[in-house]
Formats: sequence, structure tokens, C-alpha cells
Amino acid sequence: MSLQMLLYITLSLWAMRPMAFAVRLSKPNCQEKCGNVTIPYLFGIGLECSANSSFTVSCRNITNPETPFLSSLNLEVLDISMDYSTITLNQPVSPLNCSLEQKGVYLGKSLSGTPFIFSRLYSVLAVLGCNNVVTLLSNGTTTAGGCVAICGYGSNSNDSGCNGVNCCKANIPLGFQAPQVIYRVIDSNNNNSSCGYAFLVDQNWLQNDYRKYTGLRDVNPFDKSFVKAPVVLEWRFPTRSSTGLYCEYRGPGPYYSGWDDQPDYDSLLRQCHCREGFEGNPYVDEGCQDIDECSNSNLNFCQGGCTNTVGFYRCSRSRVKMIFIGFGAGLGALLLLVGPWWSYRVIRKRIKSKRKQKFFKRNGGLLLEQQLSSTQNGVEKTNKLFNSKELEQATDHFNVNRILGRGGQGTVYKGMMSDGRIVAVKKSQKIDEDDLEVFINEVVILSQINHRNVVKLLGCCLETEVPLLVYEFIPNGTLFQHIHEASEEFPLSWEARLRIATEVASAISYLHSAAAVPIYHRDIKSTNILLDDK
Repeated sequence: MSLQMLLYITLSLWAMRPMAFAVRLSKPNCQEKCGNVTIPYLFGIGLECSANSSFTVSCRNITNPETPFLSSLNLEVLDISMDYSTITLNQPVSPLNCSLEQKGVYLGKSLSGTPFIFSRLYSVLAVLGCNNVVTLLSNGTTTAGGCVAICGYGSNSNDSGCNGVNCCKANIPLGFQAPQVIYRVIDSNNNNSSCGYAFLVDQNWLQNDYRKYTGLRDVNPFDKSFVKAPVVLEWRFPTRSSTGLYCEYRGPGPYYSGWDDQPDYDSLLRQCHCREGFEGNPYVDEGCQDIDECSNSNLNFCQGGCTNTVGFYRCSRSRVKMIFIGFGAGLGALLLLVGPWWSYRVIRKRIKSKRKQKFFKRNGGLLLEQQLSSTQNGVEKTNKLFNSKELEQATDHFNVNRILGRGGQGTVYKGMMSDGRIVAVKKSQKIDEDDLEVFINEVVILSQINHRNVVKLLGCCLETEVPLLVYEFIPNGTLFQHIHEASEEFPLSWEARLRIATEVASAISYLHSAAAVPIYHRDIKSTNILLDDK
């Protein structure tokens, strides 16, 4: 084979080589992984492979696969990200000791004297447990945040966002290195030796995994197996002269990493990053390599040909034309969606309307309208029939937090009407068809009752699955509560007790003798006697 032919084949093979080199993350001749964790430089397994002792990682043979530990803090390494300049460590967590007096405690290890800070973007202060007030301190004296966790049990405690029920969270300050808190218990009846946990933690863990460590339905909501949680740190370095760490050109031409100033923290502290369009490790020679956006359709917006350029790419077709094509396609898709969506809304509205009509008839609505329109009853129709939408809005869709009480005949909710009136909305039990006429007659009769010591029925709603009765709201609870839970704000003096008894007797006398149709209560007891603000 001639020399010219050999040279031609060699040059052809060189021209067809991949444009993207394998990105090297660690120093040459250094182990790049420990177990399942990649160890990029500045970090390294052993002092000779790391930037300095703060970034040295030891690979321990305590599990299979091996487990990496950050030697300077003696904590397990879960992840290292060069893109975000973060390291995630598995830190120990200890329970708080109950105390009604304020106590101070350090959370885990201090980062003072290291290039690491607790990440304000990815880590938060978390408090698991309840009836705890926890305050985060900055520099040992300055209040930097905190939160209060209250107790919640049963269905009302399903707070998956850690927003104050059995779990609360607070942001941490910039440049935070010494995690110290003061705390106290606000429940004097708590005799437990453990009152929960306070610790810095990765926000993702708090959002997805914390509930498996809190038995929210148990009296003591703590799991003794909970001993560790992940926390995210960032690293910074000051000047090239003091540490030997700095950002500089790494490779030919524009393959370089740049300064990342943090003016909101300290303009002298830096991080290195590869420029947009490059990837790799900016702390090693030729560590930032060009990304070939044309090799992956998810990395470019070209609809025709794609040509990779240094740090970016170029599409063969006009970008303006692509915009018009995309706009036209999007508009066409929108028009195709509008028709079915509009039809769905119309059909759904019609179904809801028919459903309301069905419930209205089943609950005796036609009979009630007939009774209300009858002049012999002397009952005005205005404000007697409420619609379901306004009562749903008034009770916040019958929120459990609006429940005033439950009884054998239904559940009572507190509501606020659009005109500002406070009402009590009673969701009745389902009524048998045989009892409909009796129920409607009672509604009509009760609507005519007008006595200052009898709770007034304002109206009803019959277009729901079960009837809703709307009463005036009596704000001061029941007589039973004031007898058995006496308070200084509302003392039950003998004068007040005699007045209550007199007014109850007056109401009963009116119902028995003065009402157009005699009404017999048949269940007079302290829980059925409501007290107003007087």
C-alpha cells in the first residue's frame, strides 16, 4: 500500500472521530467512583487526589458497594454535583429533650473553618413533632428564623407539605455554617422524654420522605429508627493565593470556566462553572467540553438540519420560518382543542343542572314551593330557598374546619354569606320519601317562628343530595360548655343562670301556647341551649 493511500485512510478516520470527548471529572490516575457515588475533583479519594484536606474522601468497606465519607466532617457522601456546586451528606439526627424553658442546642457539626456552607437554596430547618417552638440562631446570638409545629391527629393531620401540623420548616440564612437553635415545649402536659427533632435537611427529602418517620396517628409520633437525614452543602473559596483553587481557562479557545460572584453573600467567595453550552468539571485541565446539541434532538430546536458550533448550534432552516410554522401549528392545535373543551363544559353544566333538579324534586322542593306560594301560610318566599353554590362558598365547600357540631339529625357548619351575614348551615340526614311531606310542613312552620329566644330558621336548600337548613348563627356556644368549661371571660353567676332559665321557659311557653301551630321540642338539655353575646 502506498504512503499516500495510508495517509489518506488515516486522515479520513481522524475526520470521522466523535466531536465530543469523554468528560473527565477526577484528576488523572485517581479513582473516580466509590460505590455508586461519582467523586469529581475538587474532591478526591485520598489527599493526593483532592484539592486539599477539606475535600478529601475516604472510601470505606463497611457496606457492599463501598461507602464514601467526607474525611474532614466524617459524614457519609450521598451525592456531589459540579453543576450546582453542592455535596449531599448523610448527617446524624438526635431527638430534642422536652423542656418548658428555652434550651440551646447545636444541630450536627459546625462547618466553621471549612469551605462549606449550608445551602440556603436546597436545605431548610425542619422540625418533626408537635407543640415545639424552635428558633434558628445565626452567629450564636442573632435570630435567623424558626417555626412552630402544632399537633394534629386523624384525617386533619395529613399535611404532606410540612406546613405546621406535626412538621414545620424554616429557611436558613446565607453563608450559614454553625447550626444552633433554641427551643421550648408549649404543652405543659407533655411528659415524654422526647419532643421530636430539629435538624437541617434537604428540601427534596422533606417533601417526599419525611412522613415515613412520623406516625401521625399515634400518640407519640416518632420512630426510633430515624437517626439520619440528608443535608445539602455548597462550597466556596476566597482567593487563588490562599487555597490554590481558582477559575481559569481550561482547554483551547473558549473552553473555560468563569467566576460566579455572590454579591448577596460575599463578593470575595467564588464558584467555578462551565460556560453555557459546555459540560464537565471546571476545576481540571480541559474539564469543560463542548456539548454537541445536534446529537440529541432534546438539546436543540431545529426542525431540519442541525450544525454543531462551539458552545451552541446552528439550524439549516430560517429561525423566523420555524417560529411561524410553530405558531401556525399551535394555533391549529388550539382550535382543535377549543371545540371539545367547550362541548365538555356545556354538557357538564347541563348534567349538573339536571342533577340539582333531581335532588330538588326528591327532597320535596315542589311541595315546598307550593307551600311558600300559598297566601294562607303568610310566609314570604324571598330568602327562603338558597342555592347550593352560595352555601358551598359560604362554608368553604363544607370544610371540616367549619364544623360547629354533630348530632343524630346531621352536621352543622359555620358559614358566611356574600352579604356578610354569619349563619349556621345544617346538613341533614337523608329523608325517606314517606317523610317528605312532614319535613316540608315543619320547614314552613319553623320559618314562621319569630321569638328572640328561639333560633330562627332562615331557609333551606333542597338541590343537594341531602337537604341543607340555614339558621341564624348563635356565637357563644352551648350552655353545656359554659357549665363544664367555665371561663373568667363569661362567668355563670346566679343572676345569669336565673336569666337563662327564665328565657328558656319563655321560649318553651311561646312554642307551646303562642305559636300558630303548637311545637313540642321534646329534647330540652344544656347542649341544645345556645348562648349569644349577651
